[in-house]
Amino acid sequence: MAACCNWRSLFEYETNKVVRIYNLWYGCLKWFFHFGVLLYVSIVLFTDSRYQKKDSVISSVHVKVKGVSQTDRRVWDTAEYTIPGQGVNSFFVLTNIITTENQIQGLCPEFPLAKAVCTTDKSCAKGRVDPQGNGIQTGKCVKYNSTVNTCEVSAWCPVESAKDAPTPAILDRAENFTVLIKNNVHFPKFDFTTRNIPPEFNTSCTYNKHKASFCPIFHLGDILEEAGQKFSDVAVQGGIIGIEINWDCNLDPWWYHCKPNYGFRRLDDKRTNEALYPGYNFRFARYYKRPDGREERTLIKAYGIRFDILIFGTVNATWLSSLHIFILDEETPHHSNEKYPFTQEQFLSGVKSKKTLLYVTFVDEPGILMIDELSDISLQSTQGRIIEKSQGDFMQSSRLPYRDWTISPQNPEELQLLQNRREGPSVRERPSWCGCGKCRPADPFQEQLCCRKTKGACITTSSLFQQLVLSRSVLEFVLLYKDPLLDLSAAGQNPFRHCAYEQYIRWRFGEGDLGDLAVIPNCCKWRIRDAFPSENRPHRPQFEVAASVP
Repeated sequence: MAACCNWRSLFEYETNKVVRIYNLWYGCLKWFFHFGVLLYVSIVLFTDSRYQKKDSVISSVHVKVKGVSQTDRRVWDTAEYTIPGQGVNSFFVLTNIITTENQIQGLCPEFPLAKAVCTTDKSCAKGRVDPQGNGIQTGKCVKYNSTVNTCEVSAWCPVESAKDAPTPAILDRAENFTVLIKNNVHFPKFDFTTRNIPPEFNTSCTYNKHKASFCPIFHLGDILEEAGQKFSDVAVQGGIIGIEINWDCNLDPWWYHCKPNYGFRRLDDKRTNEALYPGYNFRFARYYKRPDGREERTLIKAYGIRFDILIFGTVNATWLSSLHIFILDEETPHHSNEKYPFTQEQFLSGVKSKKTLLYVTFVDEPGILMIDELSDISLQSTQGRIIEKSQGDFMQSSRLPYRDWTISPQNPEELQLLQNRREGPSVRERPSWCGCGKCRPADPFQEQLCCRKTKGACITTSSLFQQLVLSRSVLEFVLLYKDPLLDLSAAGQNPFRHCAYEQYIRWRFGEGDLGDLAVIPNCCKWRIRDAFPSENRPHRPQFEVAASVP
């Protein structure tokens, strides 16, 4: 005890005596415990992906609802049954409706609510407002019908009659409508971007959990069926349905996967008897002017289904994946200072080959050519695979009442356009990769693309090219349709050139999402540039290298 209290014992150092026993049983037991600990640590590391870095998803959503339905009184299209502004990443489809027509500002009896029923004027207080009522009481008790008297109110008259929603729902056929969901996701820690629409997207597909689990087009009826609901029942009083998109991505090249997983569930309280206000509904009005100048409106109580799109996701990756993404990003072309999403084929391809994603089309070959690997030769000779053209509303929009569909020399603006037109290069100066005779020499391989594979007439000489792409009146209509207040005469602005580019892409590539990836042929670019030259500098020589022109 005395030794323990001695201050010198604080600086003592002891070692344990090691006894080494040579025994097969003890040796196996030792290695069994060592192996068990190693196995447990490995399982925890790999099952929970603790050996990887993680990042949460940032996303944006855009939807398009399509479908037409006919009821006893009218035909309903997209503009009537889809109402925007119901929430972030959500859309609303109207399924049932109650209307109160021909309402004007005035005095009328209140609907016979409990606090509005009266026998004398003393039962009505002037200026009283019932939260459940429709207006402000005037202090008078008036006849509502042959059996009930109610307080008079200053309101939109006649007031709305409280009644149950129609059964079955007016738009119960909305279950056949379809919705296209476009979802772009970004993981900032790895600077990785992708989307739920693949490059080879088939616009005729519809989502099926087993047969087409990655298709972004959904039938509304199928969504409710996956959520365990019957569309005809929910359509009567409305409801809220959640569409979950889960992105659980692994960017390691040996276990790469990054595809969306869709799920569906009902979010509101479907137990009607217990819910205070069951279903989902709201009111809005459409206003009119009478011949005498008085304002009139139609009050609409809309029932419907609100679809909330909920995005979840986590990306896992090691430092090696980050290196691969960085190298691939350096080799991927950038358009308009935006990074392209990587496809699975691009990611797994390694860093040796030049990978990109471009789309081209030729007038003498069907479909659209998707190029996912470039060679050192011209873009004209690069091989790819054919995909179907996205059929959109371009032909329908092309029939809109433009001011002028034809190029007429009597029109001063069109006459100026024809005077700016230049002939293509001579045969001696025509590039070897050009088949139409209108292309000009170009150094960048992206510019070495003709409108056709074999020799023949150039697409720029067709009447459709003149009408759809070069007609100034058409381009003015398109620009003013997008922005009615756009000043087309503003100094230093020439919006027609880029609008002509967009018109050509819509015409030749359809209404899909290929705009930023579509390549315009050399001959078409120069035809547009000649028709709409830059206003802030003099026109360049006819056969200047295309790379020097923006």
